[in-house]
Amino acid sequence: MRDDVLFDKIDLHLIKVLHTVLTERSVSKAAVRLGMHQPAVSASLKRLRDFAGDPLLVRSGAQMVPTDAALRMVAPAASILRAAQMLFSDARGFDPVLDRSTFRLAASDYLDPLFLPQLVAELKSGAPLCQIDIQPLTASVDYRAQLAQGEVDLVIGNWPTPPDDLHLARLFGDEVVSLVANHHPAVRRGWDAAAWLAAEHIAPGALHPGARGVIDSHLDAQGLQRNITARCPHFGLIPAMVASTLLVLTTGRQYCERYLTQLPLTILPCPIQFPRMMYYQLWHERSHTSASGRWLRERVKAVAAALQPQGLAA
Repeated sequence: MRDDVLFDKIDLHLIKVLHTVLTERSVSKAAVRLGMHQPAVSASLKRLRDFAGDPLLVRSGAQMVPTDAALRMVAPAASILRAAQMLFSDARGFDPVLDRSTFRLAASDYLDPLFLPQLVAELKSGAPLCQIDIQPLTASVDYRAQLAQGEVDLVIGNWPTPPDDLHLARLFGDEVVSLVANHHPAVRRGWDAAAWLAAEHIAPGALHPGARGVIDSHLDAQGLQRNITARCPHFGLIPAMVASTLLVLTTGRQYCERYLTQLPLTILPCPIQFPRMMYYQLWHERSHTSASGRWLRERVKAVAAALQPQGLAA
């Protein structure tokens, strides 16, 4: 089939199906995300396979995986979809009250536990017709690729040194403290650096493969190592674990303070001095000038500022 004939047969909807099927790696999951019936997605995938002369998605054990040809299509498909969205939204002017955009964010759960609930409320208040897709920011997530391919619009989290290949805006800085149960011996006795390092610590998972995290990276730089005896990838569950054990959680004060009225916990100062934890929002050049992207970033900044206690300025 000649390229010009092929081009006439491909519409934007097919590109959307292609991108969704390849990123979800599942026809059934793609159907749910697209709001389509599964047979309709399967029929579209068959057309795409015919156009490409490639199976695009093949079985590998119990999973489906994209072919090499399909993997090369993911980024161009994302670019086409993003360009189409910006083409019409920017042409008619961005009106959040009428806009039906999907705002896609990847966020760390190290954030203030009130942040994401209040951000969702802020977005739905300002843009009631919008859709919101919040994705976890974990070690298995390549957030740079997601931003570059348009799979997420914004990444929110904390880094000791944020990546310099992305746009960024600082949200706030926070003092590093330790959270312990009320019955922890250090509440009565206090602790010095040696006692703090020897205590049993609980640590979250890293934000990306091989990362040590801001606490352990700082300790490494000083030739120190704390005694981590527990790890948990679900940051929101850690305070409850601390409350019933002698484990020590070390993180930002703003996060810890949210749990003091809910659980029998105490905040103690760290005997080792840490730099402030810095929280940022990151975005790609592709969405830098987008009116909807600017509106989203302004809402994130406003919510972060509203939640920030006095004295925790960046």
